[in-house]
Amino acid sequence: MSVRHALVITGGPPPVGTAALPPTEFVVAADRGAEHAALFGLVPDLVVGDLDSVSAETLTSMEMAGVRIERHPTGKDQTDLELALTAAMDLGATAVTIVATASGRPDHAMANLLTAAAERWAGLDVDLLVDSSRAWVVRRRLDLAVPVGSVVSLMAVGGSATGVTTTGLRWPLSDGSLEPGVGRGLSNEVTGVHATVEVADGTLLVICP
Repeated sequence: MSVRHALVITGGPPPVGTAALPPTEFVVAADRGAEHAALFGLVPDLVVGDLDSVSAETLTSMEMAGVRIERHPTGKDQTDLELALTAAMDLGATAVTIVATASGRPDHAMANLLTAAAERWAGLDVDLLVDSSRAWVVRRRLDLAVPVGSVVSLMAVGGSATGVTTTGLRWPLSDGSLEPGVGRGLSNEVTGVHATVEVADGTLLVICP
């Protein structure tokens, strides 16, 4: 099956120091993410959310450009990022890069990471650009293409991650286990050009800060 890649741009404060964006088939902006898309020179294919933080001027310009606007009630049960990821899947995405920020409200920043790693997106390959940091949701295997010397943290999300095996890291794991809230996987270091992370069961967030 061919990979269809979507770029999902979150709302909140604008990202700072974000690396070059990957090629993508379509762009979904979550609420104020429509304004952030313009900072990257992008016009979204879809703007989704309760639209309580995007300016009326931005929405008007998007509508004039033919952008599809999907408005949801303010009292909704899902976050704008959840709505954006659902829309990306409905559009046929098999891989998603989420553009987000760690600035602003800490609960929003944490919710973005936990949402990205939620089981409901198990059918997607998900990675994140969080300001100048990179992150990947790993359910099977990750080929870690980052410079030697990079700091990397492995964090179990939603329960135990077992059968964790790594190569090219200073402190390797071989069929190991990681638990949420335990520091064992934090602050490792890439020592090999071809570093890998594999997990047999569970979900990892792999973060290069």
